[in-house]
Amino acid sequence: MGNLFGRKRRSRVTEQDRAVLQQRDKLRQYQKRLSLGLERERALARQLLKDGKKEKAMLLLKKKRYQEQLLDKTENQISNLERMVQDIEFTQIEMKVIEGLKIGNECLNKMHQVMSIEEVERIIGETQDAVEYQRQIDELLAGSLTQEDEDAILEELNTITQEQLELPEVPLEPLPEKIPEASPIKNRPKPELVAAS
Repeated sequence: MGNLFGRKRRSRVTEQDRAVLQQRDKLRQYQKRLSLGLERERALARQLLKDGKKEKAMLLLKKKRYQEQLLDKTENQISNLERMVQDIEFTQIEMKVIEGLKIGNECLNKMHQVMSIEEVERIIGETQDAVEYQRQIDELLAGSLTQEDEDAILEELNTITQEQLELPEVPLEPLPEKIPEASPIKNRPKPELVAAS
């Protein structure tokens, strides 16, 4: 656990980012100061008008108008800085994508060096030759049987079928006739008679 707490975490904010962010923060502080100053000057211009000092109030309102323009410029600069930060982030992402593409391209080139087009064509050709060879063997086996062989195969098939269906042999001598004996079943009382008695 000492490694977890003892190790410094590396910041994702670069020096470039830090400089841009500091500049943005300074502009925001300046903007805030200008906004506060504008409110004070407006209140002061009202007071001057009440006191009858129209020329000073007019001068103060001109100054206020100039500061409002500065405030707008500051807002534009902040927007430009934020856009710049986004552009930098996007460029960093693009650089990572390009680096990934470069690594992938190098990997593909290494694979292509290991297996050239000629090697692939050779393997495909060997495979087609093996398939053709097997087809020829199959044709030879199928076509090498004569009509006699076909008849022998059918006869053997019939013999196997007959063996499976073979019934016991019928005796040639006549069977002796049975003499009827008194069967114990015939001498038994019928069930309804037993129940009745």
